[in-house]
Amino acid sequence: MYLYPLQFVPILKERIWGGEKLKTLLNKSISSNTTGESWELSAVEGDISVISNGALKGKTLVDIINASPIEVLGSSVYETFGKQFPLLFKLLDAREDLSIQVHPNDALAQERHSSFGKTEMWYVMQADADARLIVGFQKDSNAAEYVAHLDNKQLLSLLDTVKVKEGDAFFLETGTVHAIGAGLVIAEIQQTSDITYRLYDFDRKDANGATRELHIDLALDAINYNKIDTRKPYTDLVNESNTIVDCPYFTTNFIPLDGELLVDKTTASFRVYMCVAGSFTIDYDAVSYRYETGDTVLIPAAIPSYLLNGKASILEIYIS
Repeated sequence: MYLYPLQFVPILKERIWGGEKLKTLLNKSISSNTTGESWELSAVEGDISVISNGALKGKTLVDIINASPIEVLGSSVYETFGKQFPLLFKLLDAREDLSIQVHPNDALAQERHSSFGKTEMWYVMQADADARLIVGFQKDSNAAEYVAHLDNKQLLSLLDTVKVKEGDAFFLETGTVHAIGAGLVIAEIQQTSDITYRLYDFDRKDANGATRELHIDLALDAINYNKIDTRKPYTDLVNESNTIVDCPYFTTNFIPLDGELLVDKTTASFRVYMCVAGSFTIDYDAVSYRYETGDTVLIPAAIPSYLLNGKASILEIYIS
């Protein structure tokens, strides 16, 4: 099977908190004013990404992994995960605040849901004035204090709220209580999991007057009650891979591209590029593939070398 840089059909998700920026800023084909998520690359059951370009157009991510697992995933990734694609890539538009939530670790997620846990990171692509995130506790807390504040609708007084701007990055280990605030467009990289425990939803009601389900009891032993630092500072050296996050689940680098950058890589892991600003091309095997802001591309592991060319801000993701 001939492999090349692969793009996928976005999987669009309606959300009560969603808006229109995925269309107005990122050129996604949405038809509503409440589209909250674009799943750019997914192997979550029921939401499998479909290739949108080249000779493999119409094939799914799972199809090509089953046909050529080591060539697509990489030798190291295949050794660890078998034929499972271990990461999920999203773009989020929060017109309103998201619910306050937490994700379980691998052990809890496996025991309860036969799933990976959900370690994730955020990169802020666009931020309205005074946009904010909720990330963890202001100080070390405990389950009893948390439950008392939740029962009295005072949970926000315990949690850490931070103002953010374009280019800010955050790393959220499992157990971190968090929420994306209104007025943000976020690139999200996470383990392949859709397990979320919702703690508080601001008593919000949907179009039918119903509140969304909460998962208070499930969350109690999933939460990390200690204060943690989630903001990830990083360098921005031009035409270099500047590390933002390097964890057992993924490595994410920031590339400020201005001109050409030759990439020589091993075949141990696939790579994914998310264009978070500007535009660029990937030149491989005498073909030039073009990407704009909001595009995501998968480089199969078997591709050892290619040229990035353009003026763009790019997230580069792989598994070490």
